[in-house]
Amino acid sequence: MRVFKFRLYPSKKQQEALFAQLNLCRFAYNQLLEELGRNKDKKHIQHYILELKEKHPELKQVYSKTLQYECYRLFSNLTALSQSKKKGNKIGRLRFKGRDWFKTICYNQSGFKLIRQSKRYNLLHLSKIGDIRLLQHREIEGKIKGIIIKRKADSWEAHLITDGKYQIEKGSKVIGIDLGVMSFLTDNDGNKVSSPLYYKQSLSRLKVLQQKLSKKKRGSSNRQKARLQVVKLHEHIVQQRDDFLHKLTTNLVNGCGFIGVEDLRIREMQQSAYNSRNINDCSWGRFLWLLGFKAESAGCQVVKVDPEDTTRECSACGSKQDMPLYMRQYDCPYCGMSLDRDTNSARVILKRALGRGSAEADEYLSMKQEAPTLTFGSGEPKC
Repeated sequence: MRVFKFRLYPSKKQQEALFAQLNLCRFAYNQLLEELGRNKDKKHIQHYILELKEKHPELKQVYSKTLQYECYRLFSNLTALSQSKKKGNKIGRLRFKGRDWFKTICYNQSGFKLIRQSKRYNLLHLSKIGDIRLLQHREIEGKIKGIIIKRKADSWEAHLITDGKYQIEKGSKVIGIDLGVMSFLTDNDGNKVSSPLYYKQSLSRLKVLQQKLSKKKRGSSNRQKARLQVVKLHEHIVQQRDDFLHKLTTNLVNGCGFIGVEDLRIREMQQSAYNSRNINDCSWGRFLWLLGFKAESAGCQVVKVDPEDTTRECSACGSKQDMPLYMRQYDCPYCGMSLDRDTNSARVILKRALGRGSAEADEYLSMKQEAPTLTFGSGEPKC
């Protein structure tokens, strides 16, 4: 499945219809959750939608498949909670959705149609709502199987789910990469990608907007406007970060056929590190997920290794020494090797990922390799 995101431009009347359907879907979800507390039979919950329509005729304004999806959403949330509990996390009960915590309307299988008008602007027909103007900035691959309408801070988006396959070409290089905060990525050849830290860049602006928000009277329209500015800035930071990660992972897969990475325990690092904000800003988890997804589609192999002692171990002789954070150069007292600490870590990661004998790995690491097609050190990989 592939997802294509497009901006929607609904009229004022269509916006009112979208907000009305959003609230009705939220109401149906909360009613199903309340009924689940009385009767946990799945079949009963599925048929309870018909009773809700009889009790509340306004629900007939919503497309039938959309209401049925709320039942699927409810049990999907229950499954996610169960899986989280199995991993040892503390979980509570499902909560009722408030007005600002429900932002999607789902059209599954039917109730929608894409009407082509031009190369850029088309119409998206949604049952019970009408034809909404859509900015189609790219071609859609595959057949549309479903549509998710998402409410943003001050706009609407359409996520078109298709059966198209994600196609990307892999390269031939074999590299190991070390993730960090100062340098987001360092490979075994010493090439670096500086960490953009978009949240840190926007922190001063965010501080000003949050101060303005705190001074507004609760419930006033001015407070709502100030809150909207804060939300828009957060959305902009997320978009910047996603753009950076998508370009970087695509370039890595295009240039490499084998990638060794650390299997980081990110949650533990966030809880124990003094720079947890910067760790969250780097978004290593999303980077590794995107890299694995794109590598799998291209046939590129990504191997995760144990991160223990990758910084302390010498990539040449295997000896270990303490490496405080202020020491940026690895000087081995046993074999005399002197190397940047991140580059040394990347070589250790590659040696472990290769899974070969020490002599063969050392021979490979001593060979001069051509670096993948990346713009290292600028913070922005080539598109």
